[in-house]
Amino acid sequence: MTTPGEPLVATAREGAVVTLTVNRPDARNALDGPTVDALTAAFDAIDNDKGVRCVILTGAGERAFVAGADIKAMANLDRAGARAFADRGHRMADLMEQLRVPIIAAVNGFALGAGLELALACDFIYAARTAKLGMPEVGLGVIPGFGGTQRLLRLAGRGAALELCLSGAQIDAARAFALGVVTRVVPTEQLDAEVDALADQLAASAPHALAGIMDAILLGGECGIDVGLDYESQAFAICAATADMREGTQAFLERRKPVFTGL
Repeated sequence: MTTPGEPLVATAREGAVVTLTVNRPDARNALDGPTVDALTAAFDAIDNDKGVRCVILTGAGERAFVAGADIKAMANLDRAGARAFADRGHRMADLMEQLRVPIIAAVNGFALGAGLELALACDFIYAARTAKLGMPEVGLGVIPGFGGTQRLLRLAGRGAALELCLSGAQIDAARAFALGVVTRVVPTEQLDAEVDALADQLAASAPHALAGIMDAILLGGECGIDVGLDYESQAFAICAATADMREGTQAFLERRKPVFTGL
């Protein structure tokens, strides 16, 4: 249970990897306004810290990643309040999607509604085999409000987006993987180790190359291929002018591991 004085989002750092933990286990880590604001502030700080190379996002406890939006906080929203709450969620998710470093969602339990939308704004979703995912908003008389309809459509296609949003059903991690929603499904007891290994790999990579790849893929999903290809060429040229590119090519020729500095 979150006690007074504990942060809504706990931050831990090991080297260049930051782990953010939504810290409301008594509410299955449900997102209310203050928690959304805390996540937004945490990601904003990470974006301005050049020493960070990768982020892991998870939920406190063993039951939930994030079980959804806080229904108690939502129950009395009027039209204006609901729009403001959705806009706060959109700002958070947009910041995450455009972050200069990759984010790995470690889905350790329920990821429902706003929780799944939070994971969809990450670059990778690693799910424990026992995780449950879904978009149950239709059962509350509303639609997903933190970007779920749009990111599901782009990630998994129209059929999967309609299936999850219209049915409101919970699906297991294997089904989510089959739909293209989840990046990888791992045994529950191995989730932390698998996520840490990926985070370490990403943190050791060239930051300019990672950012260029993420930006090119994000832009390419929203524009014509000619615009995407032009952006790719520009990003390739920018990377080629970095010290990291010189280090990477020299290390390859010398048959050693490169040491990237972000320069």
